[in-house]
Amino acid sequence: MLEQKTPFDLPPPPASFTLWPMRSLPMHAFRLMVAAVMMMPVALFAQGILQPEKVAQGVYAFIGDTGEISVANRGFVGNSGFVVGASGVVVIDTGTSYRHGLRMLDAIARVTGKPVELVIITHAVQEFLFGNAAFAERDVPILAHRETTKLMKARCGHCLENLKPVLGEELEGTRLVLPTREIDVTTTIEAGGRRLELIYVGWASTPGDLAVLDLDTGVLFAGGLSSIGRIPDIRDCDFEGWQHALGELQGLHPARVIPGHGPISGAGAIAGTATYLNALDQVVKTLYAESSSLMDAVEKAALPAYRDWPLYTTTHRQNALHRYLQLELQDLGGDPRSTALPQR
Repeated sequence: MLEQKTPFDLPPPPASFTLWPMRSLPMHAFRLMVAAVMMMPVALFAQGILQPEKVAQGVYAFIGDTGEISVANRGFVGNSGFVVGASGVVVIDTGTSYRHGLRMLDAIARVTGKPVELVIITHAVQEFLFGNAAFAERDVPILAHRETTKLMKARCGHCLENLKPVLGEELEGTRLVLPTREIDVTTTIEAGGRRLELIYVGWASTPGDLAVLDLDTGVLFAGGLSSIGRIPDIRDCDFEGWQHALGELQGLHPARVIPGHGPISGAGAIAGTATYLNALDQVVKTLYAESSSLMDAVEKAALPAYRDWPLYTTTHRQNALHRYLQLELQDLGGDPRSTALPQR
């Protein structure tokens, strides 16, 4: 079943512990047990096992590293998750590689035996979509906004080539798999027996940003729209559109927010991304108005309040450069978003 503002079809859904008292343990055995439990996360990461974090009833998240993509983190730097409904599972974003997608499927299977019925890709950035192949080989439909598909076609093949020297064998089996379902507007769907609102408020961090709101719990998967405690990347953004979108998300008053990067948070954390964007905008506009050169602006656009955020030394400088160029294009009568427009 599917409800939306324009015609759209999803495939029909497939047909669809006991607590024992613990005997007392000798103190030595108890200490060994505690030590083993504390070491589990380290061991699991070493084996490449993903541990889903329960956010609400039937809602789980995989929280990635906040640094750059590297061999050490296997490219796991973007958050993703899944929602378990009465008849199946909906996955939101698939990670940086085919292997990561397989690890997601394995983790989901440890939580529920229900089938994955749908994948939703929130935006066209590499750490959120290259796990698609693991789901496609199981004939799971993949949904995204139409503009996300266009950007994936235009860019993601090149992105994959750039990732290979960084991640090496982690990318074995990884290929670009495009969405098989597309939407153009905010849409309410029922998939896996769960009602989800796919929210599109226009070009924001990328042309096709979607946020996914689980209507049963109020949990919001914010995708590329929200980066908590980590410098967001503005290179593909409509700057004013992104600021508007963040205001719209805050107005939803979600119970919990799973950002594209950073920890699971409350609704108030959405403002952190908006505050950074406003600070960046103010400092670059001031330098631009003072006729600073591009490189001078990049050097002088320091924001000490964000110095401890991951990627400050790299992405913040790039953001200052991109914002300066956007302002320059705007002054020349051009589209400040033109560098992110796919070649059609």
